[in-house]
Amino acid sequence: MLTAADIMTKDVATIRSSATVAETVSLMKERDWRALIVERRHDQDAYGIITKTDIVYKVIAFGKDPCKVYVYEVMTKPCIVVNPDLAVEYVARLFAAHHLHSAPVIQGELLGIVSISDIINQSQFVELPRTILLEQELQDVIKKAREICAKTSLHSEECAAAWDVVEELQAEIAYQQARKIEKTAFEEYCDEFPEAR
Repeated sequence: MLTAADIMTKDVATIRSSATVAETVSLMKERDWRALIVERRHDQDAYGIITKTDIVYKVIAFGKDPCKVYVYEVMTKPCIVVNPDLAVEYVARLFAAHHLHSAPVIQGELLGIVSISDIINQSQFVELPRTILLEQELQDVIKKAREICAKTSLHSEECAAAWDVVEELQAEIAYQQARKIEKTAFEEYCDEFPEAR
C-alpha cells in the first residue's frame, strides 16, 4: 500500500513569513510550485503554508500591491500536516474533509509536500483500487479463519481471534464503500455451524 512518503514531492521550497507576496510569486514561478511551506521561527513553532489560491483570493482579488503584502498576512498557520506513513487513501480523505490542495509531509522535520496532483499521478488507484485489494484480502482471511476453526475448535481463542480479523476487515470495506453490512462473514459461518455461536 502506497503512503504519503511514496508519492510526495521531496523538492519543497520554504519561505519566511516576513517575505513579500511578490517574492513568493517570483519563487513559485521560478520552479512552477503551487505552494510554499512557511518556515518556523523556532522549534516549537508551527509550519505554515502559502498557496497560489491564497495569493489569488487574498491579494489579486482585492487589487493589493504584492510588494506591500507579506506572507504572514495571507498564509495558513498552523497548517494541516501529513504523516509520511499515512496511506494515500487517508491522505485523500484528509484533503477532501478540509478542502486541501496540498500539505507538508512532516515527521519531526519537513520531509516534502504532497498535493492532489501527486495523489492522482503517482498513486495506483486506477490499476489497483483499494476496494478490490480489500475484497481479495477479505476472502483470504475468511478462508484462514475457517481453517483455524477446523483445526482447533469452534470455541477456541484462535478461532475467535481469526473471526475478529475478518470482522475488522469487513467493517473497513463497508466504510470504504459507505454501506451497511447486511450479514457478516461470521454470521454466515454460524448459519453453517450453529454451535459456533
